[in-house]
Order: sequence, then C-alpha cells, then structure tokens
Amino acid sequence: MPSLYIHVPFCVKKCDYCAFYSQALINSSEDLIGVYLEGLEIEMAKRRKDAPQGVSSLFIGGGTPTALQDRDLAHLMAMIQRNFHWNPEVEYTIEGNPGTITPAKLTILRSYGINRFSLGVQAFDDKLLSAVGRRHTARQAREAIGHLRTAGFNNLNLDLMFGLPAQDLSRWQASLEEALAYAPEHLSLYGLMLEEGTPLYKRYTAETREKTLNQLPDDDLQAEMQEWAVQRLKEEGYTHYETSNFARPGYECRHNLGYWRGEDYLGFGPGGVSCLNRVRWKIIEDVRVYRSRLQSGQDLADEAGQEPLALQECMAERMILGLRLEEGVNLTAFKNDFGVDLRDIYRDVLERYKAQDVFKIKGDFLCLNPRYSFVANSILQEFV
Repeated sequence: MPSLYIHVPFCVKKCDYCAFYSQALINSSEDLIGVYLEGLEIEMAKRRKDAPQGVSSLFIGGGTPTALQDRDLAHLMAMIQRNFHWNPEVEYTIEGNPGTITPAKLTILRSYGINRFSLGVQAFDDKLLSAVGRRHTARQAREAIGHLRTAGFNNLNLDLMFGLPAQDLSRWQASLEEALAYAPEHLSLYGLMLEEGTPLYKRYTAETREKTLNQLPDDDLQAEMQEWAVQRLKEEGYTHYETSNFARPGYECRHNLGYWRGEDYLGFGPGGVSCLNRVRWKIIEDVRVYRSRLQSGQDLADEAGQEPLALQECMAERMILGLRLEEGVNLTAFKNDFGVDLRDIYRDVLERYKAQDVFKIKGDFLCLNPRYSFVANSILQEFV
C-alpha cells in the first residue's frame, strides 16, 4: 500500500527560509481555501483508485494545515476519510504551528482519528524566531504543547532548528533542553538551509554577504551543535534513527520511513508529489490553476510532467535516502527490487571510502558510519 500525503498550501505568513509552495493568508482577500477544497474534492474522487487497499500512512502537511478555520479543517478531514479506507492501527499525522492551534481544532482532529502531531517550534527563543520570520512566540509554543497533551496526543514530534542567525551553542542547548522537558516522543532537528528565492536567501546577497554571514553560525559551530544534540538525546533514551530525526523506541515516523525506504507514495493538492510504480510527478503549484484543470479534466502535472524513473536513478535514490537511516540500506531488498547486488554496482564508491571506515555492513544492511552524518550529503552524492 502506498503512503498518502495531503499538501495544504496555506500559512498565516510564510517564514523567511521556507521554499515550499504555500500562500500567505494574512493579506489575502480571496477565498483561496474554498478554491483549494473544491479542487481537492475532485482530485480525490478521481485518484482514490490508486490506493484500492487503503494507505500505509497519512501525513497532512504544508504550509500550515492548522491555519485552516474549524469548518474548513473538518471539511478536509471528512473528505480524506470519505475517500480512503481508515484503519486505527495506521499512523495519521498532521503538522501545525504554534499560534494556529486551538482546543476546538484539536478536538476535530482527534474525532477523525489523527493520532500523531508534528509541531513546528524551531526555537524557544523569541529573538531567534523573529530572525527567521517565524510568526509565533515561545510562549505560544509552550501553550500549543499543553493543548496537544490535553487533547490526548501521545505521539508528539517537535521540530527544532539550529544554525539560526545569532544562535550560539548555549542558545541551541537551551531550546533543546526545554523541548526535552516536555518529553516528546519524537524530535526533528534541522540545520538552517539558505534556499534560493526565499527572503532569507535574498538577505544574504553579494553586497551584504560579508556583514550578514557573520551572524550565522559557521560549519564548525553547526557541527558542534549537532554533535552535542546527538549525545544529549542518546542520554535521554532517544534513537537517532535518521540523520535529522530522533525517537523514543517505537515512535519512529512510519510515514517518513516509507520515503527513506523507497516505498510508493501519493501526493495530493497543489505542489504534492507522487511516486508510483517508478513513475514520479508533481502537481502544479497554483491553487486556481489546480482547480481549473481538475474541472476541465486536464493533466495536473507541472511542466516536468510524468517522469518515468530510470533504474539507475531509482537505485541512487534508494542509496541516498536509505543511508540517512541508522538501519541503512537493506541488501536483500535492494537485490530483490533491482536485480543486482549494491556491493557490485557501487563497488568503486565503497572502495574509495573503505580506508576511512565510512560504510559498514551490519547483518543484511549497509550503513553509514554515524560520525560522518554531518557531512553525509556530500558523501551520498557519490551514488548519483
């Protein structure tokens, strides 16, 4: 069964570092949410046949799904439940931001079976939040966590970011320690990325780069932040099961594990990405065009269209994503899926890093040595 992702492309206000497709509601006078929901209703009716046996997991992301008003959130949940088979044993996740979460919204989500919540905290520090354009405050983050626990969410992820402007090691430690005080079942820790086209990226233009880069932690400090976090979370009993993700045993995100293990997935809504039977496509990133195409029966794919993935590309993706996992890439599954032994086809890469002990074989898995996790991306590009 494929996993299911629903993209809700709305935020109260976009964060300065965000490169995902979303529409800011703060200055919008048009009922874009109504347009979106109309389109999504048509899309689900047309595409639910892609998951005849149901879905392995659900993730409602964005954007900020909890930016929807109560009635629209209930409409969305009813639509998903009506079109896809629901099983209480399946992981149903929604993400949201502090400041958009109310007890009423959480009651709606719980009534429809949502059993996992991912909260975008990023930092318990108002100055750091302001530096990257986050709209919420540390106090609102604390209140949101309280609301989530009161509503009965016992599978809670907190997103935190390091490498923020003016953030030193002590400020990073303070945010993570406060997060630990709430005993979340899962933590996602991301280093700040300067994505081209975002306000934060534009702030670091050639003319101001020398001045502004002094406010960003350098690579050495970011590495120190990550290393400290890995050790601290290990002390607290969290498993570092993926480069950026930590969980209490049994609380690893099943939905994301599906991506990293190379399983099929379906993406709905403008900007959603699907990969089914080695064919990948992305839906056009425009709410109005999205609905219009659905109403007229046109193709939803963006300019790239449907992209049949070559065998070599599928194998490279399996390596790049799988080696981010603590468990690594399953040797038997790789051979069953692609008809070759990865140790043969990637012999040159494995030999190149043999002296540094970068890769390890553990049972039926090829793993990346944890001490190379901070520079994993540059190493994993070798498989492309």
